Amino acid sequence: MSQLFAIFITVFLAELGDKTQLATVLFATEKEHHPMAVFVAAALALVASTALAVLLGTMAEKYLSVIPLKLVAGIGFIMIGMWTVWGHYNGS
Repeated sequence: MSQLFAIFITVFLAELGDKTQLATVLFATEKEHHPMAVFVAAALALVASTALAVLLGTMAEKYLSVIPLKLVAGIGFIMIGMWTVWGHYNGS
């Protein structure tokens, strides 16, 4: 049970304030979208993207077990962060 809690908290905190959540907020502010429809569509999208991530992660673990995947993921996040900062200062 503690593993589920750790995963839940990690993903929950990672999702706070990201572009997906901001897009959901914007959809919810539009009067033509019923709040329950926004919730269901966003929840289904998150479930589908999470299922894909779990599938790809499971497949990657089988074939890339010699590469430390946490290191690769960490480097990926650093690269995305650097790209975001670069875009900010270059007006992109």
